[in-house]
Amino acid sequence: MSRAARAFGVVLGTIMFIVLAALYPALSRGIAWLAAVWTVPMLAGLPENARPLALGISGATIVVLVVLRIVFAEKRTPWLVIETLIGAGIGAVAAVVVAYGLPQSQRLPVLAGVAFVAAFVVTWRMTLATDARTPRLRVATVAPLITGPRGLRTRLRDFPGMIRGAALLFAILALGRPQNVLRGEESDERGIDMVVVLDLSGSMRALMDADTTTPAPTGRQVVQTRLTRLETAKEVILDFISRRKNDRIGVVVFGRAAYILSPPTLDKSLLATLVSKMELGLIDANGTAIGDAVGTAVARLRRSNARSKAVILLTDGDSNAGSIAPDYAAHLAQTQGVKVYTIQIGNGDDVDVQDGTDIFGQPRFVREHFPVNPELLRRMASTTGGDAFIATDKKGLEQSMHQILDKLEKTRFEAATSTMEDLFPFLLFPAVALIALEALVRLVVVRRFP
Repeated sequence: MSRAARAFGVVLGTIMFIVLAALYPALSRGIAWLAAVWTVPMLAGLPENARPLALGISGATIVVLVVLRIVFAEKRTPWLVIETLIGAGIGAVAAVVVAYGLPQSQRLPVLAGVAFVAAFVVTWRMTLATDARTPRLRVATVAPLITGPRGLRTRLRDFPGMIRGAALLFAILALGRPQNVLRGEESDERGIDMVVVLDLSGSMRALMDADTTTPAPTGRQVVQTRLTRLETAKEVILDFISRRKNDRIGVVVFGRAAYILSPPTLDKSLLATLVSKMELGLIDANGTAIGDAVGTAVARLRRSNARSKAVILLTDGDSNAGSIAPDYAAHLAQTQGVKVYTIQIGNGDDVDVQDGTDIFGQPRFVREHFPVNPELLRRMASTTGGDAFIATDKKGLEQSMHQILDKLEKTRFEAATSTMEDLFPFLLFPAVALIALEALVRLVVVRRFP
């Protein structure tokens, strides 16, 4: 058999084993594979603080392997050096990809490419490339050997390599962890549609009253760390979100302008992540656009069919910016059947604001005054049928939030849920079965001695 014919047989045999092994996942889940989501955890990227260490270890490992490969090689040929450097380059690229990750749309093509290349290399090295590693003995003539016996086992000597290549392909694809939506479920829930409007103006850097302090260990001493108004509001909102399992909650933040952080949703994990990342300085804090913020929140609730719709406004200042007057925003809320509940943080007295640290590293505070307009907040709440609250500490803020909910009537609505099914076992099983088949073939069909 010529080398070209043998190569054609190896390719055809490998494709045959891949097709036969693919019958199991195809028949088991059918068209579910067309809608499968390939998460590829190994290409999702590492945490930012772990990337330098991972890249350093990978680089050092690659350098050591290159040196060992060249130093301990029996023959140092130019091809050996080129082959080693190519392998090192591929390893470096793989380390960078694993460290930084890839977008979701690029992960499956990259994984599939790696699987096919790996399967090709393994199959080639176990079939055609074995001839180059086989010991040879030169003799004057081989004519007497031509008439020697030729068994079927000689023609099947490439089967183990073809089987292992196909097994490696399925094993690498299984690392992509394909998932499928097993079923969608509709359930009736009772809840409220609401939007929390959070003030991110500069006055929110003021400190809350002393009873909001929390212990923070620093060495052997314990320092009392006072929270700012924004930090306190974020803690209360996060606790509020975690408790309201069946309420659709949205978030709007505002300073000189208003921005939608999230529309009303049941995805509390997403809400908690977004709220926790809110900091002063993310938006223009030189102003308090209360009218714009409430108007934006009402716009997100205008299509809601819930019986109770509410806007919870948390602010510590007077409206001094924006293109919509607060009273007109309250009128819009009234026409849409949205109740506005206002929570004034602070009572207008002078408050402490951290102004850097002293020479000993301790926080330095200055007293500042931020104007408030409780009459405006009461008027907005009264116009829409809501209520107005004043909170000077964290406990008062929590009580205000829960008193608001006690006054709202819950509405029954449908919530869609889904269950994800892992499909990687349907790829892993053929890989294991092919490995077992390879071992069986080696033991029974193509045994070698020695």
